[in-house]
Amino acid sequence: MPEAPAVDAWDAWSPAEVQARLTGCPVPWFVAGGWAIDLHLGRQTREHSDLEVAIPRADFPQFRTYFAEFDLYAAYEGGLTPVAPGEEPRSESHQVWVCDRTVAAWRMDTFLEPGDRLTWVSHRDERVRAPLADVVALTSAGIPYLRPQFVLLGKAKHTRDKDEADLAAVLPTLDGAGRSWLADALALVHPEHPWIARVGAAPRSG
Repeated sequence: MPEAPAVDAWDAWSPAEVQARLTGCPVPWFVAGGWAIDLHLGRQTREHSDLEVAIPRADFPQFRTYFAEFDLYAAYEGGLTPVAPGEEPRSESHQVWVCDRTVAAWRMDTFLEPGDRLTWVSHRDERVRAPLADVVALTSAGIPYLRPQFVLLGKAKHTRDKDEADLAAVLPTLDGAGRSWLADALALVHPEHPWIARVGAAPRSG
């Protein structure tokens, strides 16, 4: 396998391009991360350096057949390890990057989630779980994405500038049930997190 591009050599696909590539794929997949926030909002609110798509880890062998012409690398602790055809990523790795050797760039980051085709399980804390049907929504174009309260739980660990921007953009759109779920999940996973008070506050009317 050729040498991997630099870790910042991204030329990510759009969610629509991934949807077209995965037409007919039986593996449940959904856009995660910042792009999921924008799909929920129905508009792009900021630049996205990459594209993250999540699948159940057990379905990786079937999922990878849709990317047979690309090189795959498992990401772990800042390093990248090739995943040869027929191999699976090391158990410690929860992400697989898709490399397009024709342009020497990364196209997609695949999250390998601990749940299955019926149940979503948070990779942050496996005590946090929900029916997959309640976790995934569809855009008007049929692109599946992770609902914002679940995205925000994942983002809460780092609270980078882009995470704070995503919270500010999407929080006013969360209903009471979404806010309640997120506040409870944050209290379980990150008990002292400053977002808890913000999420739990009643949205302003008018």
